[in-house]
Amino acid sequence: MPVQSSFEYFQDLKSIIPATVPIINTSKGLHTDKLQLMTELIPDALGRDQPIVCASGPSFAKELMEGWPTGLVFACENEQLARESASLFSSPVVRTWTTTDVVGVQLGGALKNVYAIASGVLEGLGLGLNTTSLLITRAVAETNRLATAMGSTEPTLVGLAGIGDLMLTAFGSLSRNRTVGVRLGRGETLDEIMATTNEAAEGVATTPAALALARSHNIDVPIIEAVDALLRQQTTPVDALLSLMGSAEGPQQVNPERIL
Repeated sequence: MPVQSSFEYFQDLKSIIPATVPIINTSKGLHTDKLQLMTELIPDALGRDQPIVCASGPSFAKELMEGWPTGLVFACENEQLARESASLFSSPVVRTWTTTDVVGVQLGGALKNVYAIASGVLEGLGLGLNTTSLLITRAVAETNRLATAMGSTEPTLVGLAGIGDLMLTAFGSLSRNRTVGVRLGRGETLDEIMATTNEAAEGVATTPAALALARSHNIDVPIIEAVDALLRQQTTPVDALLSLMGSAEGPQQVNPERIL
């Protein structure tokens, strides 16, 4: 269930979901209009408190269904509920961990979609792993700044729900968000891409929400800003990259022809 459709979905079901039944959320993203994480959005839609556990981590659905070894982290402020939920999914091919850092787990899962678009753009431009690794490393720093400001703990974001999920989505060919970025890097517009795909790329809707959330906390997020400008056709892939490279301290000399 895409995050952007979840509010109305839960509103329609609130009369048949008992208030004491835990909901295990696997959606990753931020609501564009409400700027809410799922642990905020679900109770808002239901009009009451509801026990919620967030499951996250590097977990392409296709590979899960094929039985490939996978790791997941289950986040809940109630440690016992997190452990009970994790035990439901633990198996010979799924190893589980738990945490009470619901903000860090959700924010890591949401922002990695934005950075996956950026990673795809780099591939679409024909750039190599040096550039992508630079992007991913700085993306972790951006995520840490915002998550910490929102009350997260940094170790969460260097684990499965943070850098683990980010690496999967940024480098994995099955990533829908990365595919959107590849096509943007090759010169297509967002409208053209959306008109020829029937799969949800959460990063498209999450990007403006992430930027608004970062600004509300006075956190500098230049990569998210660049992706937002690119999606709104206010910059080109090359210009976005040049801007990011020029934002570092010290003299910068980047040849646009080398990127092309």
